[in-house]
Amino acid sequence: MKSLLDKGTYNEIIDRITLLNDDSVPEWGKMNVSQMLAHCQGPLKIALDKMTLKKPNVFICSIAKLFRHKLYDDKLWSHGIPTAKEFLVNDKRDFIQEKETLKILIEEFYEKGIENEWPAHPIFGKFTTEQWGKMQYKHLDHHLRQFNV
Repeated sequence: MKSLLDKGTYNEIIDRITLLNDDSVPEWGKMNVSQMLAHCQGPLKIALDKMTLKKPNVFICSIAKLFRHKLYDDKLWSHGIPTAKEFLVNDKRDFIQEKETLKILIEEFYEKGIENEWPAHPIFGKFTTEQWGKMQYKHLDHHLRQFNV
């Protein structure tokens, strides 16, 4: 599995984001390209300690931890998997602004990789640096595939 903390993978993701335009059409899902760019910022903000999620009840956390390995394994995610309500984007967004904000967050995430100090995920718990890198790559790759880039 690739990691967003690898320089080549970081460059690949930035290049793929650059290929997106305001007219990019999804292969699946309800989000338009601007909403997708805004959505992809959420997990990065969690990793950068710039956003928090409401901690679910113990039952939900227990179930989530059973599936946490799927966040960073080599298997592609299926379409329409559930997401935290804080990551849902339904309103109109500015394409240029969301694209630039996402690139900035990706750069901050990549730079933070050197520090190796990561917050615990509010739902899934503690991740290693390697797991954070793979998880962020997998999420971005999933949504860039959604838009054929």
